Amino acid sequence: MSHRLKGILVVVAGLLLLSACTGPKAEEKPAAGAGPAATQPSGPLRVAVISHGTAGDAFWNVVKNGAEEAGRQLDVQVEYNSDGDPGNQAKLIDNAVAQRVGGLVVSMANPEALKTSIENAVRAGIPVITINSGEDKSAAYGALTHVGQNETIAGEEAGKKFRALGKKKLLCVVHEAGNVGQAQRCDGAKTGFAGDVQTLQVDISNPTDAESRIRGAVQTDSSLDAVLTLNSQVAARAVSAIKAVGSKAQVGTFDLNTDVVGAIKAGDVVFAVDQQQYEQGYLPVQFLKLYRDNANVVGGGKPVLTGPDLVDKSTVDTVGQYVQRGTR
Repeated sequence: MSHRLKGILVVVAGLLLLSACTGPKAEEKPAAGAGPAATQPSGPLRVAVISHGTAGDAFWNVVKNGAEEAGRQLDVQVEYNSDGDPGNQAKLIDNAVAQRVGGLVVSMANPEALKTSIENAVRAGIPVITINSGEDKSAAYGALTHVGQNETIAGEEAGKKFRALGKKKLLCVVHEAGNVGQAQRCDGAKTGFAGDVQTLQVDISNPTDAESRIRGAVQTDSSLDAVLTLNSQVAARAVSAIKAVGSKAQVGTFDLNTDVVGAIKAGDVVFAVDQQQYEQGYLPVQFLKLYRDNANVVGGGKPVLTGPDLVDKSTVDTVGQYVQRGTR
């Protein structure tokens, strides 16, 4: 046998001996974050919040406050943008996808207009959470969950409240054409009210005209004894319109701001349906952080409800202080 062959056999024997001494290899644990969240980049999470809010809308300012506060607490970079035009909102989503954000939070007042953009985000591996409007389409478009109130249930509660107050004829004021959530609110109000319900279309971007239309409606039909507005800013216009013509109609509204709090205290507004929109900004950022870091999905396939919570004279003092600081 050659010296070279003897050397090779010695090395092989040594390796076999070493293998016998070391025993079986320990089982390796999967990498942290394995699963859906492992596709997201490491480091601070970047979340784009894109709503259909209009400039200066007090409601959406509270949503923004919630998202930004969650970002500060969780070390998440939050970028808030909004556009009331569905086509422009879709472009904002497309831009966020092109920038490879780590998560998307989107309100869907007009789901069909946003369908392609949201589905493209999901295909690109960007987790999406929908908020506020579009609950019915959220799962179909690939979102992880939806955060908001069920608009039909909220509308029913408003209708029931007016019925309990003894009202007979209700006017439901819609301020955004094509907004599915507002249509659901009025439909729910019809169910809960179980009486005569009419709808009136106004434009929130033209508050003077909105007030004029409400004034004309209650002046023309003196049997209208209840007016339901779907936005806190429109509520103030409804109060002014009713006072201007001496109508005895009472106003209930969706959403809170400082004016509505004051109006409830003064008796000009009998109640507000609060969907606690601060949570609609705060919770999705928290959920996306959990998804990225721990592959958690919240809701079990069902929406995470933030409302409705009816605020009236009995609760307005407590809630009002939080409205003042921009968290309700």
